Amino acid sequence: MKHPVHLGLVYLLVCVLPSIFSKECYFCDITASAKCPATKMSCAEDEDCFVGQGAALGVSMIQNKGCTRSINCGKEQPVAHMGVTYSLVTNCCQGNLCNAAQFLKAPPLFLQLALPTILVLGLL
Repeated sequence: MKHPVHLGLVYLLVCVLPSIFSKECYFCDITASAKCPATKMSCAEDEDCFVGQGAALGVSMIQNKGCTRSINCGKEQPVAHMGVTYSLVTNCCQGNLCNAAQFLKAPPLFLQLALPTILVLGLL
C-alpha cells in the first residue's frame, strides 16, 4: 500500500507545478466574427499571448489568438482566409490569459495607409 504522503507529492509534481511555471493563453483560429470562441492553451517559456488582427480592403476584419514567440510580436504578415489575403498584425501581451479581451477595432493607421498602396502597386 502506498503512503499518503507519496500520493500527495505525486499530485503536486504532476498537476500543480506545471501550472505554476507554464503560461496559459486563449486560442482561437482565424475568424471574421467579433467573438472569438477561445479555448485555453499552454505556451512555451519563450512565448507570449497574442491577438492577431487582419485587414483587407473591402472586407470585414479577421482575428485570431494564441501563443507566439516574442520576436513575432508587432509584426505584419500576409494571411489567407476564405480566399482573401489579409495583412495580419500580431499584438502581444504578457501574463496568463492576457489575450482574453475582444477587440476587433479599426486597423492601425499605418495599415490603413499601406493597404491602398499595396493594392495599387499590385494592379500595375
